[in-house]
Amino acid sequence: MIDSEFAFELRVCQWAERAWPSEGDRRRPLVIARQLGVKRRRWDTIVVECNPEGLRQRASFGRERLDGDLLHVVRHAPGEWTYYRDALPEPGYSWRYVREAIHTAADRGILDSRKRGNRIEIRQRYAYPEWVERIVAIENKPDLDASAARTLAAQIERDVAMGLADEVWVATERTDDRVEPILLEDLPTAAGVLTVDPTTSEGDVAWYPQALAVDAPGTRILDRPDDDLSAARFEYVDATWKADKRRQIAERAYERGWRAYVETMRPDCRHFELRATDGDVVPYCAAKDRVPTPALCRHACGEFEPEPPVWRTRGWPIDGGPGAGIKRLLARQRRRKRPGLDE
Repeated sequence: MIDSEFAFELRVCQWAERAWPSEGDRRRPLVIARQLGVKRRRWDTIVVECNPEGLRQRASFGRERLDGDLLHVVRHAPGEWTYYRDALPEPGYSWRYVREAIHTAADRGILDSRKRGNRIEIRQRYAYPEWVERIVAIENKPDLDASAARTLAAQIERDVAMGLADEVWVATERTDDRVEPILLEDLPTAAGVLTVDPTTSEGDVAWYPQALAVDAPGTRILDRPDDDLSAARFEYVDATWKADKRRQIAERAYERGWRAYVETMRPDCRHFELRATDGDVVPYCAAKDRVPTPALCRHACGEFEPEPPVWRTRGWPIDGGPGAGIKRLLARQRRRKRPGLDE
């Protein structure tokens, strides 16, 4: 059995980075991330299939994400100096936030700006590429009981109706039964089912998903009563909103990746390790003899012991101590999947 849903989630990310798509040759580079989504929905694993040249061009904007305000500015910035209100589409919110985004973009070196009299003029420094080709959302449920299956079915139904991702999958722990138990649950048939062996990070497709209409308006299910015959409440979301949200999700995935778990854990604890598994590394707590979770690996942990100061002063090859070395290693692995970024 896997230690936790978090540990299973890391295995799914490892599998996706190594073996996605499940069948056929990989034709696109991938960006894999964890725990991303929109306000009302967060997915466990995100697979962003990228245009190779577009992904390389995206590196011109740096390793940090571009939020919605920054995307509005850099995507519409003109090739010649232009007053910003003449250059940019109506934002739908106060121009004050647009001016703040212009200053932020200029400070980051991804936009040219200047002041002429009382007017701010802007000019494109780099063309923002359409680097995202497909987004695949995976919900990780290693062990499903009846109650969890009902909750999951409602979540997946909402994902399918919204159509924000190109495909929606459920990943579960492989049992090797003749029929995997998850296939007996009442999940939407449009969702795919992936079974993963948590000890080897090997995955198999138990059910293929349907492609969702990401370029068409979607349906946001607000409420679907399950104890009476009342009608569900819903609202439509237009395709432009979906396109904007997809870019923002991809930007967050680009910045974070799936190895960002180290930012919410304590690698400076003397018990924190990285252990090799299936060609990659995962966190490990030597004190608890398990894969730690962010909730367990924190100051309040009774086993927490800070690294001795002498560990941090030994210099090469782990300058700053093992914890700092772990952070650098995971950051290098993340950058390796972002061609064009400076080391």
